[in-house]
Amino acid sequence: MSLLPLSHWPSSERVQVHGVLTDIDDTLTCEGVIAQEALDALSKLHAAGLPVFAITGRPAGWSEAFSLSWPVNAIVAENGAVALSKGSDGQLVKRYLQSADARRANFTRLQSVAQAILQALPHVRLATDSPGRETDIAIDHSEFAHLNPADIERVAGLMRDGGLNATVSSIHINGWIGDHDKLAGARWIVKAHLGRDIDAELAHWVYVGDSTNDARMFGHFPHSVGVANVARFVDQLEHLPRYVAPSERGAGFAEVTHALLSARQPAGAP
Repeated sequence: MSLLPLSHWPSSERVQVHGVLTDIDDTLTCEGVIAQEALDALSKLHAAGLPVFAITGRPAGWSEAFSLSWPVNAIVAENGAVALSKGSDGQLVKRYLQSADARRANFTRLQSVAQAILQALPHVRLATDSPGRETDIAIDHSEFAHLNPADIERVAGLMRDGGLNATVSSIHINGWIGDHDKLAGARWIVKAHLGRDIDAELAHWVYVGDSTNDARMFGHFPHSVGVANVARFVDQLEHLPRYVAPSERGAGFAEVTHALLSARQPAGAP
C-alpha cells in the first residue's frame, strides 16, 4: 500500500471520525517541546467535542505535567503501561496496567538488562528521561545521543535477548516486560474513559504518528495518518499510514485536525 496525500481522505470518511489517537514525539512536538500549531489543534478538537488520547513511549514522570496542561483526555505513557489524566478536581489521576507487585519485580529485571546493554556497548546512553520511567527502559538514539542503524538494532536485540519487548521510536529504543503496546494502551484508555470498545468502532477513530513504533497502529486503524517526517522511516515500517500530511510534526497534526473539523462544517460554512 502506498502513502496517499492527506487531501485524498474522503470527507465522507472524515466526518465519521469522532476520536483521535496520537503519538507525541515528533508528531506533536519538535525537540521535546509541543508545537504551538499542535497545541492550538488540540484545543480545537477539544472545543469540537472530539476526545483525544496521546499514546507515547515517554515515561510517566515526563507525561504527568502534560496530562494536566494539554487539552487531551489522557496520556498513555511507556508504550501502554501507565495512563495519566486530570481528574474532576484538577488533580493527577494515574492508572497502571500491571499490579504493584509485578511492577516491582519487573523494575529489577529491567535495570539488570539496562546495565547489561551499557556494559556491552559502552558508548550508548540511557535516555535522559530515564529517572521518570516506572515500567520500561530507554536508550537514546536520536534525542541527545546519536546511534547508527547497526547500533540501534544491536540494542533492540540485546533487549529481546534479555526477555524484553523492544521497539524503536523517533528518538529512543524502548524495552519492557509484558504483552502491552500502544494498541493495547489505546484499547485500555478508551474503555476506561469512554466505556467504548475501540475495535468495534474502528471507522470512527484516526491514529496520527511518525515512526516505527507506530507501525502496528498504522496497520490496525483504517484511518491513519503520518506527519510528513514519517518519510524517513518508510523503508523500516511493517505497516504504513494510509495518508501522509503535507507538513512535519505539529504543523502536520494541525493539518489532520483541519481535515477532520472541516468535514464537520455545514456546506457553505467558511
